[in-house]
Amino acid sequence: MVALAALLREARYTLANVENSELDARLLVEHFTGTTRTDAIARPDRRISAEDVAALRAALARRLAGEPVHRILGKREFYGLDLLLSPATLEPRPDTEILVDRLVPHLKRIVEQLGECRILDLGTGTGAIALALLGQVPGATAVGVDIDAQAVETAVTNAMRNGLSDRFQGLVSDWFSEVNEKFHAIVSNPPYINSQEMASLPQEVRLFDPEKALHGGPDGLEAYRAVAAGVASRLEVEGLVAVEIGYRQRESVADIFEAAGFETIEAATDLAGRDRVLVFRRRPGVPS
Repeated sequence: MVALAALLREARYTLANVENSELDARLLVEHFTGTTRTDAIARPDRRISAEDVAALRAALARRLAGEPVHRILGKREFYGLDLLLSPATLEPRPDTEILVDRLVPHLKRIVEQLGECRILDLGTGTGAIALALLGQVPGATAVGVDIDAQAVETAVTNAMRNGLSDRFQGLVSDWFSEVNEKFHAIVSNPPYINSQEMASLPQEVRLFDPEKALHGGPDGLEAYRAVAAGVASRLEVEGLVAVEIGYRQRESVADIFEAAGFETIEAATDLAGRDRVLVFRRRPGVPS
């Protein structure tokens, strides 16, 4: 058996040349040994079993080979939620929390006015966006759709893990193909990387996130066209549409939705100051 302090030193040394090495080493040690930061301080001599040491060393080798730490852990925190990952889902990232931030006040207003708010999350993946919104807007319900059945299963499991399963439904659907009701808000973080950019993505993204959740076609805009083409018939008259976008796509995505009868009411940048979120509503006079 090996002491906890010695394992922490070994993990830091092994990952010394990896970005965020200190944090990754700590997360992996804690996960595979069942310990906490408090244990590392108060019980540095705690003995770790040979089985746990072997599991940790295997995990360190995976991280050293380029696998993202949260893929190894099998989960990631998003907006205070503990979300499981699967091979069919994107790893939710902090920039997507901007979309949640922007929508929450609108959805709370809808609940106050109508007593309900029905949300459709297109390409739900882990369920991150829909579940974060449900966590912040108690009067809301959500349907999370994804073309991949494994992704939908992951989202449903995450709803249960976070106590939100009574207000969340998972649905296998190719965009709107299996969606028959109308919603007060339709949200999506669709695939938006263009074909040329796919080859230059960081290894941790290119090799471990599912390609179909990343690749938005030759110009990166195919998913926005699909959403814009179907959204009007699935949206309540005063409803909202919100999408995450690539940092060079603001004008192109706005044009796609404006051609479909929508107007931009809000645009938001991420923590780096890059365009990240657009919110739309139906233009007055445009039929549903």
